Amino acid sequence: MSRPLYQVADVLERNQELLSKYTSNTWQLRTLHALRKCRTAALGGHIDRCDNPQCNRLHLSYNSCRNRHCPKCQGHKREAWIRAREKELLNVPYFHVVFTLPDTLNQLCLYAPKQVYGILFKTAWGVLRDFGADPKFLGASMGMVAILHTWGQNLSLHPHLHCIVPGGGVTPSGKWKHAKSKGRHGCRQARYLFPVKAMSKVFRARFVENIRKEFDRPQVFYDTLFAKNWVVYCKRPFTNPRYVVEYLGRYTHKIAIGNHRITGLANGQVGFTAKDYRKGGAKHTLDLSDAEFIRRFSLHILPKGFTRIRHYGILSSSKKKTILPLLMAELGQIPQTQEPPPRQHRRCPRCKEGTLATVFMFDSRGPPKHWITKLKQQDRSAQNKTA
Repeated sequence: MSRPLYQVADVLERNQELLSKYTSNTWQLRTLHALRKCRTAALGGHIDRCDNPQCNRLHLSYNSCRNRHCPKCQGHKREAWIRAREKELLNVPYFHVVFTLPDTLNQLCLYAPKQVYGILFKTAWGVLRDFGADPKFLGASMGMVAILHTWGQNLSLHPHLHCIVPGGGVTPSGKWKHAKSKGRHGCRQARYLFPVKAMSKVFRARFVENIRKEFDRPQVFYDTLFAKNWVVYCKRPFTNPRYVVEYLGRYTHKIAIGNHRITGLANGQVGFTAKDYRKGGAKHTLDLSDAEFIRRFSLHILPKGFTRIRHYGILSSSKKKTILPLLMAELGQIPQTQEPPPRQHRRCPRCKEGTLATVFMFDSRGPPKHWITKLKQQDRSAQNKTA
């Protein structure tokens, strides 16, 4: 993919002296400065040389910030995570379940994000776990991978969990039990995991109960929460377990807005595309002032050390090493896709044949003068050859 014309870092760079005014805490401010400096001289870098004798070219590169909120630093992490999850797929249908918080809770999310988002994870898993354990619905121990998103397409606060759930669970005897069949015309595959209306009511009741334990709020606040219908959404199962991995890739290391969505940065405004799901996902362009764009972007910077991807039940790190091999033996192996070729990010971008090897590393002071001289001489030589 070609380099985007506009980047979040461009907005941050032209407002670097004002960032403290647009953020609500020092952690947000530190994160924005890290994103602003990503792949610039401020973070230092390295000089690489192509090992192809016919090329032998030097390349100057700057270091990445590696921050999980950075639009430029997620690709490699996402691929590694997906490859690991692909090896854990069971040969069963998978469901996509979404738990969404009402906007009534937005102020509380801003005040105490770590506590509220932690309760969201805890409550969502508790609902799925207990519905699965109920013999009326399944009567087995389930698993779940949950991914927190806090944004809507317009960068407003919209906390919700994307949960990928295997369609069944492990019985007390250690055998796999499929989700109950509710398909049409004799179809054996379940059309939904559990009744979403029942799940929504239980989710609301348990979340409010957990909020009561954590926060001291007036009764009118809780009455307002119960006055709204809460949304639990469950899609039909994926047609093939392999599609689960492809789908996960869209969500795991996604951030509030990618650089490719930014369409312009003129006159102190940020233009970006957004989908309107009330109109079937039709795209339109929004224009926000720099201040409002940065303010909304900062809403989605998670608390320091907060885990936004979590594994539960039979997919938890403490259980999957022992349970998954037994289930794979029982259910049959999914044919493995061919292992993707190694990433060629160290391939020489000029000759496309040689491999880059680092010959010098430098900090924010930049490379020594003799290296700068070599790079300039190389550029002049290349210009003379093309003249």
